This record gives sequence, structure tokens and C-alpha cells, in this order.
Amino acid sequence: MTRILVVCLGNICRSPLAHGILESKLPSNHFYVDSAGTASYHSGNQPDSRSIAVAKKYGLDISHQSARQFTTMDFDLFDYIYTMDQSNYNNIISLAKSSYHIDKVKLFLEENDTVTNKNVPDPYYGGPDGFERVYKLIEETSTILSEKLMRKHL
Repeated sequence: MTRILVVCLGNICRSPLAHGILESKLPSNHFYVDSAGTASYHSGNQPDSRSIAVAKKYGLDISHQSARQFTTMDFDLFDYIYTMDQSNYNNIISLAKSSYHIDKVKLFLEENDTVTNKNVPDPYYGGPDGFERVYKLIEETSTILSEKLMRKHL
């Protein structure tokens, strides 16, 4: 089983969307997808209602997800750790105990050669259109990433 973790700041906007979208594109008998935040602000909470709404618009239910904070144990539990932006990347890397752990961490958008800015924008303080744009960016990248992962692991 290949295990993938997607990480943003609070684990209520971007990473729950990436979690749900990527999970929908990978066979569950070969891949496990989860999400976490670098901060504990929202631990135990559902994703933001705007993330839930945009996912539902595209046929995904992410309302069952529950925010949690990234822990150093995640380095050992997951094969791949994808962060939504450089700040999340830096926070995760600062917790790494070895180069082996560091090698597991990448910016999510590094998988998408069509985008130049490798930071997924945080839609939290914007309107619903920000969530729509983020959904489409994550969906496009999840398609690319899922194809790469399936070629490598199936």
C-alpha cells in the first residue's frame, strides 16, 4: 500500500480538497490518501464549508474528513508528503530528523509542469470563486500526480 499525505496550514481548505480529489483518482486497494495541517487551529473540525461545497459541486463528498495536525510520526507512516505551499514545506522540513524524511516532502504543484507558481493559493480569506480556482488547480495536478503514481506503483 502506497501512502500519500497532503498538507496545508489548517487542514480545512486546500489539503482536504487535495485529499478528496486525489483519493478519487487512485485505486483504494493500492493507495491510501490522508491530509493534515501544520497548525492545530482546526483540529477535529470538518473542512471549511466552502471546500465542502465546491467538492460537492464536482461530485465529491469531503464532509467526513476531520482536520488534524501533522506529526513527526507522519514521516514514517507516509511514502509521499505533498505540501500546498512553501511555508508548509518549510514547516514540515524543519521537523524532519533525516534526509530520508526530507526526501519524502515535495510541493504539490511541483508535479504540474504547466504552472509556474508552485504555491496553491489559500482561499480561506477570499470568496467562493477562490475555492473554485483552487479546486480546478488541485484537480488538474491530481490527475497528473495520480497517473505518475499508478505508473510507478501498479
